Amino acid sequence: MSATAIVIGATGLVGAALTDRLAEAPHIEKIITLTRRPAPHASAKVENRVADFARLEDYGELFRGRWLFSCLGTTRRQAGSIEAQRQVDLIMQQQAAELGARGGISHYLLVSSSGASAQSSNPYLKMKGELEEVVRALPYERISIFRPSLLLGERNHLRLGEKLGSWILPLLCTLPGLRRFRPIRGDQVAEKMVQVSTTPGPALEFFSLDEVFPDKNVPS
Repeated sequence: MSATAIVIGATGLVGAALTDRLAEAPHIEKIITLTRRPAPHASAKVENRVADFARLEDYGELFRGRWLFSCLGTTRRQAGSIEAQRQVDLIMQQQAAELGARGGISHYLLVSSSGASAQSSNPYLKMKGELEEVVRALPYERISIFRPSLLLGERNHLRLGEKLGSWILPLLCTLPGLRRFRPIRGDQVAEKMVQVSTTPGPALEFFSLDEVFPDKNVPS
């Protein structure tokens, strides 16, 4: 099987850091990044393909390799509505996961969210939980789901709510019972994803915040 990794959401906070780390990883021979706009990369290992995510079925031939890293996501404000956000965070993600399964990819790695649940009353956590349920039913040899809290790092656009949260949450999360909600840097999630892709694991695994990074690495 080709040591090829496919990355969707490669221009986002986690996806960009992930692509950089995969480009340096010796177990990866080739990286295909699917993006809505051109996103060139300095590494010769990275092949960027511009895709219409509303027509992902047209790009099925690109979903062939060993790993599919799914980092795609948006916000309600960026998308314009909950339904538009759902198209990105659930529908497009589901289509990509199905194409990867049909293309013979063996290991699927998903960035989900802390608190994801299909039964949640929160629309964002609900769509994340629904996506988890969908992908768990697909015939991958291995599925790794990462559930970070608020992601910290430099973005290409301002997310005001996340910016405020990055200031306030680290202080609140020093209180007992709130540590599991503390923020994490996007590059830490990316590093963990690459690490997981190099080692054997169970058919289905979840990585909560404490499993992504220990207390000594908590951002200040």
